[in-house]
Amino acid sequence: MAEFSGRNDEPEEPSAGGSTESEPLVTCEFQDGTIRVYENTVHIERSARSKFTDKAIPIEQIVDVVYSKRLVISYLQIHQSGVETDDENLLSTPVDENTLHFGHGKRACATRAAETIRSRLGSTA
Repeated sequence: MAEFSGRNDEPEEPSAGGSTESEPLVTCEFQDGTIRVYENTVHIERSARSKFTDKAIPIEQIVDVVYSKRLVISYLQIHQSGVETDDENLLSTPVDENTLHFGHGKRACATRAAETIRSRLGSTA
């Protein structure tokens, strides 16, 4: 049997922030990370410059998702059971482990991500 360079018949192990689930329902690349919404989890992969680490949030731990359109930088914030979230104020957006920020060009994807997460919230009960 011939061996081909770069080919591996072994199943690929998921990476640290990876998923054993199939393809994501929605993927959005934002300025401080990427969000991937799967059937049963939401993965946040942080950019190298972020002070937060990658994380996977089981859908059953999500109690709400907030999508806020702001003048310059908007945000998507996932409210997770047992995790404290930061609040916005007049001059700043929340900065916490479950919040991602984006500009005008990413609003459509953020809307899809928020709607998909909300639609999954009722499906796990």
